[in-house]
Amino acid sequence: MKTILFVEDNAKLALAFGVRLKSMGYTVHIAADAITAVAEARKKLPDVILLDISLPGGDGFLVAERLSKMVSAGATPIIFITASKRPDLRERAIKLGAAAFLEKPFEATALADAIESALMPNHNWHPENSAAGA
Repeated sequence: MKTILFVEDNAKLALAFGVRLKSMGYTVHIAADAITAVAEARKKLPDVILLDISLPGGDGFLVAERLSKMVSAGATPIIFITASKRPDLRERAIKLGAAAFLEKPFEATALADAIESALMPNHNWHPENSAAGA
């Protein structure tokens, strides 16, 4: 069973999508802030990280930078998620090697597609191929 670390400070959203992901067969761990996210990634060694950009304790980009330096989590695909419509966020995520980029609100199917793509051995997400602003 594949493991997902969902880093989201909105407890209701984390719970709702956590339940959905579990029903799809994933093991889900949730972190609500940047510090916990790094610790959980180190401890749980997830297969994919869903990473909100706006977080308490540091933004998602800081988390991604820290994880990229960790041998155990450095190659873990990261799917960035955000409610912001700022184009520079997508560009920064791409530069950090994002497996995908989703703008809230997003459909559960868009999330599922992004996760499945990230789990593929040679995932090659391209921003121009993303659906519905994802």
